[in-house]
Amino acid sequence: MSDLQDRGRVEVSPNAVATIANHAVLNSYGVVGMSSKNLVNGLAQVLRPDSKRGVEVQIDEDQIVVDLYVVIEYGVRVATVARNIISSVKFSVEKAMGVPLTSVNVHVQGLHVSAEERQGGRPARR
Repeated sequence: MSDLQDRGRVEVSPNAVATIANHAVLNSYGVVGMSSKNLVNGLAQVLRPDSKRGVEVQIDEDQIVVDLYVVIEYGVRVATVARNIISSVKFSVEKAMGVPLTSVNVHVQGLHVSAEERQGGRPARR
């Protein structure tokens, strides 16, 4: 994405947008973490931690499309959490970039079941 002006131009990389989106997602209620789109990328990212994991950004002219791959806590309303993620990411990216997002797509890759839930509602023994 670039912005032409009389004095020059400003370009924002997809990685910058991905970092903003990642921060917004991880601060959303019900989100446990980000996930990879597929297993091969997941193994590579386990070896190399990345603040953009689970975020894909496509920029064409003045259109931004963000795909998010998330893991959500078991027991929350998935659709509500996904809508909140979309709203949060849209707000954060549009505020920082000054360009409206074309779309934000949330892909729920899994649900995290806490140890307490696995034990039938009882805290896990240590």
